[in-house]
Parts: sequence; C-alpha cells; structure tokens
Amino acid sequence: MRRPQIPARLPLDPWILTLLGTVAVAALLPARGLAATVAEGVATGAVALLFFLYGARLSTREALDGLRHWRLHLTVLACTFVLFPLLGLAARGLVPTLLTPPLYSGLLFLCLVPSTIQSSIAFTSIARGNVPAAICAGSFSSLAGIVLTPLLAAGLLGGSGGGFSLDSLLKIVLQLLLPFLLGQVLRPWVGGFLVRHKKVLGRVDRGSILLVVYAAFSAGMAAGVWHQVSAARLGALLAVEAVLLAVMLLVSWYGAKRLGFDRADRIAIQFAGSKKSLAAGLPMASVLFGAQASLAVLPLMLFHQMQLMVCAVLARRRAGDAEPATGPELPAGHVVEVSSTLQHPAPQGR
Repeated sequence: MRRPQIPARLPLDPWILTLLGTVAVAALLPARGLAATVAEGVATGAVALLFFLYGARLSTREALDGLRHWRLHLTVLACTFVLFPLLGLAARGLVPTLLTPPLYSGLLFLCLVPSTIQSSIAFTSIARGNVPAAICAGSFSSLAGIVLTPLLAAGLLGGSGGGFSLDSLLKIVLQLLLPFLLGQVLRPWVGGFLVRHKKVLGRVDRGSILLVVYAAFSAGMAAGVWHQVSAARLGALLAVEAVLLAVMLLVSWYGAKRLGFDRADRIAIQFAGSKKSLAAGLPMASVLFGAQASLAVLPLMLFHQMQLMVCAVLARRRAGDAEPATGPELPAGHVVEVSSTLQHPAPQGR
C-alpha cells in the first residue's frame, strides 16, 4: 500500500501574494498629498475603463438576460441589506468583551454598505458563474446603497449624518454605468479587437483592484487608524469578521440552492451577496462619521481585504469543480482572468 505523498512545495496563490504585497507597499510607502490625489484619480479611471471593456465585450442579449433575472437580484439585495444588517445587530452582544463601541459602530456600518461590483464580477467570471447577472446585481446593489446605506446607518447607528447624496449617485453613474453603456454602444466597432486581445481585460481588472487597495490603505495609514486600536482588539475584530464572512458565504450558497437557482446563478449570488464595497463605503463614512471616519472604516478596510483573499481561493475552487466548459478554458495560474470567461453565454431556461 502506497503512502500518501506530501507535496514538496505547497502551492501559493500569486494573486493573494500580490494583494499582500500591495498592502505592504501601502504601509511602507503610503501615498500622501498630491501622490494620494493622483493614486485615487488613476484608480477611478482604471475602474471606468474596466466597465467600458465589460460593456464592449458583453453582448446586448446577454446583458438583457441578466437584467431580467429579478429573483437573483432580489436575493442579492436581501443578503446585502437585510441579512448582513441583522448579523451586525446580533454582534452588539460582543461589546465590550471583544469589541469597543467605536469598533462595533464600524462593524455595523460595514454590514450596511452595498456590494462590490468589479470584484464580484471578476470572481464570478473566474468561477464560471453568471457574469451578466453579477454585473446587474452589483450595479443594483450600489445604486440602492446610495439611499439605503445612509438611511439604515442613521436609524441603526443613531448618527445625524447621511441621506441621499446626488454627488455619490453622479460618481456611480459617471464611473460605472456610463462607461458600460458606452462600451455597449461601441461594441460593434471595438468588440472584435477586444476579443483578439482578451488579456487586456484581465490585466485591467487586476490592476484596478490593486489600485483601489493601495489607495484605501494609503488613506488609512495617513489618517493613523492603526494607532487607534490595540493589537488584541484588532485580532478580535479580525476573528469576528472571519465568522461574518463565513456565515454569508455559506448562507448565500446553500440558501440560493434551496431557492432553486442553478449553479451559475448560485455563484453570482454568493460572490455578489457576500461582498462589501470599500470604494462606496469610504465616502459614505466621511459623511456619516465626520472626524471619526478613519476609525469607523477600519472594519470595512479589513473585511475588504479578507473577502478578496478568501474569494480568490474560493473562485478558483469553484472553477475547478465546474463541468468542462465548451468555450475557452481559464488559463492555469491566472486568478483574475476575467476576459477568458466573459464570452460564455448566460445560462438559459430560467
């Protein structure tokens, strides 16, 4: 009987190492002053370019198929704005044993923030899920969060800030929706070129996430958030957030199965319903918390990094468990290679 062999070298995910490296660079060399402004502007432009490319690659028929999938969108919204807040309220019992009141306020605020868009789409694509539905679900969540997040925060946190922000709505429209629509309009002219150069989209996606991570952690370092909480409290916060993420990943996956969704839709629900947007949360926190915003966004910053790292591994596992696709395979070793799977059509017969 042969003994099981232990691999001589355990596999290391290069995407996770890249994320950790970006965090380390932000900690050692945070962008300040003009450099911070430039980094934020470049990150914003990269995300806008990403959505232009998504619009140019995605056929109008697939986009409409995703838009019609209203049950999936309601499920994601329920995860984001109902289940997450309920879990956040339940965590009130951890104060002051594990969490200080300011950290709990930040944790509850994290539970009220809308879902991400770009990373939800990227991981859904890697896992061979329903990418068009993920695009629509993430966009709906972000737009709903413009109204729901400030209202929920004002009611549950008891703060005086918040409310509907036309400026935030304008940013979402200009940075996400308009580039996507422009890509749809120009698709007959640029779609073929992008198909032939599909690696460009994967690089832009990875780069946009890294830029957002660097800009966010640079802002945290400049604000000195790491000096306002002890190592023990930080460890407790990380443990609580790990449990929170695990619960949401399990509930969104198995709950979607109980609701009758197919595998591709369950993947979209899991990745869109378990995420929280750092990009949307930071400007909202500055309005809701004022001078205390730097500490209030600490739980969101940590959760954001945790969800990227966990979902990178999970998406890769989902892709390995999936049935062999008829279209092009995902290149081995590429964790965020969105362009190699965007051409897969949305599942039919819903």
